[in-house]
Amino acid sequence: MQFFELDGPRLPPASGGKTKSVVVLLHGLGADGNDLISLAPLWARVLPDTEFVSPHAPFPCDMAPYGRQWFSLLDRTPARVLAGVQAAAPILDAFLDEELARHDLPPERLALVGFSQGTMMSLFVAPRRPVAIAGVVGYSGALVGAELLANELRARPPVLLVHGDADPIVPYERMAAAASALDAAGISVETLTCPGLPHSIDEAGLQAGAEFLVDRLDRTLVG
Repeated sequence: MQFFELDGPRLPPASGGKTKSVVVLLHGLGADGNDLISLAPLWARVLPDTEFVSPHAPFPCDMAPYGRQWFSLLDRTPARVLAGVQAAAPILDAFLDEELARHDLPPERLALVGFSQGTMMSLFVAPRRPVAIAGVVGYSGALVGAELLANELRARPPVLLVHGDADPIVPYERMAAAASALDAAGISVETLTCPGLPHSIDEAGLQAGAEFLVDRLDRTLVG
């Protein structure tokens, strides 16, 4: 079995003090960890005791001469996409365990933020972890393997889904489908539609993400 050790750019707590929570940022296809770490300085203003880390996905992008991917999308049939997510899930899971151990934090002090493929990974991994994390913010993504969720569910972390209704890459309708499936599994879901937004994150989405993370991480803050 091939061993992967994820890493990527980090932003330590803006307070300069001890890390009291961790937000893991998961990029989309063809990007790398340097993409979403740009969100960290914005959110650090309201989460000063949080460390942000944006790992590079484990595989080189097979659709471009640069960038990384969590799984291949050369074949976009549901079975192949599911197989790709399932293969990458243990790699991400191990990284999350390492981050919690690094800072000696419980799962409820960890949140995931994904974009596109990163959202797909977040929504697959988080409900299958043994203890619920603080929450998941998913931008412009989708729920992969919804039909397996009822049998594989182990935790119910709250979720915020944000999607532009002009997204040409991941159809806007995938947000409603994901929300419906997550809700059916007993997972608390909030959604935000961004009018006219393509495959991207806008100011409204950033603000909603910040409020969600502050709410979920502050409410579990101990000491």
